Amino acid sequence: MSELATDRLVLRRWRESDLAPWAAMNADPVVREHFPGVLTREQSDASVACFRADLDQRGWGWWAVEVAATGEFIGFTGLDPVEDGMPFTGVEAGWRLARPAWGHGYATEAARAVVDFAFDELGLAEVLAVTTATNLRSQAVMRRLGMTRDPADDFDDPGVPEGPLRRGVVYRLPAPGRRPVER
Repeated sequence: MSELATDRLVLRRWRESDLAPWAAMNADPVVREHFPGVLTREQSDASVACFRADLDQRGWGWWAVEVAATGEFIGFTGLDPVEDGMPFTGVEAGWRLARPAWGHGYATEAARAVVDFAFDELGLAEVLAVTTATNLRSQAVMRRLGMTRDPADDFDDPGVPEGPLRRGVVYRLPAPGRRPVER
């Protein structure tokens, strides 16, 4: 699977031209306010290498997002298996956009495309989304997707140092026509 498209967006493989704007996003403390810190250029480039490898291996993962009308790179969205060591399992949907792309509905539109892909193409029974308890903007996207949160699933992220970013929340969306996955 090389790309997905919505009315306004293209979710595609990563290009060399994406590396600089991706690094700028990851160096922006406002974009990264719900993460333990900003990333260096080397860390950003390494993340893209991992994204490319996953797309090559699985045919899905974290896609670059561009505005279809202009070709402008605005961030990423996609799906990824939950990391080992977390208190839950499954496949997570996620997104991150550059600040100028905020407030246009792009995150919801892109995330809806990957959730549809997860159900229609991968046949998943459920998709998760995970963020910090303080990230209300991402939680709003999750609710717009129809995801729900059970406070019993809230957790302390073992990969995050003590502090306000450690508390995480999990939102879940069962596949259409399915009951929530038994936990």
